[in-house]
Amino acid sequence: MTEVDPSGYAPEWLRLREGADSVARAASLVDSLAPATPVVVRDLGCGTGSMSRWLTGRLPRPQRWILHDQDPGLVRLAVAGVENATGEVRDVTRLTAADLSGTSLVTASALLDLFTAEEIRRLVDACAGARVPALLTLSVVGRVALTPADPRDEAVGAAFNAHQRREGRLGPEAVAFAAAEFAARGFTMRRVATPWRLGAGDAALMETWFSGWVSAAVEENPALDLSGYRRELESVVVAHEDLLALP
Repeated sequence: MTEVDPSGYAPEWLRLREGADSVARAASLVDSLAPATPVVVRDLGCGTGSMSRWLTGRLPRPQRWILHDQDPGLVRLAVAGVENATGEVRDVTRLTAADLSGTSLVTASALLDLFTAEEIRRLVDACAGARVPALLTLSVVGRVALTPADPRDEAVGAAFNAHQRREGRLGPEAVAFAAAEFAARGFTMRRVATPWRLGAGDAALMETWFSGWVSAAVEENPALDLSGYRRELESVVVAHEDLLALP
């Protein structure tokens, strides 16, 4: 849920992006984990459960999943699609070390860049207090490349990034900020670039993403002159980063 979601975080949007998310995530970071068994994973902002489905086959068994989201409908969908999962409807920015007791791994996808600095600090404090690793994937870092290009792409991107920072959210700066906070508490960090690379087979996703990207930019800066700006895209690269923090 990183880019402004053109469908209001509707299941349709989350399903549309699931394939691109799965391809982009850094599976190499999972290899750095050595979770105790049985594995207990908390998936924050679980959406429809795509992160849990991606990780299930990459972690030892037996597994227990605790899926968190503020949307009860998404929690129900996620739990139905993930083996041995329970759901919790709650504000994940308020989790404490006590809440994470007994957790082997905290994970999230396309969520970190929606947090404020204080929300990230609380999450890091909770992980540090419980001595639990965190795998936080697919956070936007503020760069896109469109083909064919348009001279206005840079201005649209800047307006979109400003929109991401509304209400104190860190947006493109979230990964770097979170890494520094984890490091300050003694965690070891690994960061991997995990861009979406969309092409001819991703036409529906490209169009939906592009529409949301432009709409957010115009909402942030109505003075943008985008007459004739929309076009049929051949490819899109959306830069993300995955972050693994190990206590």
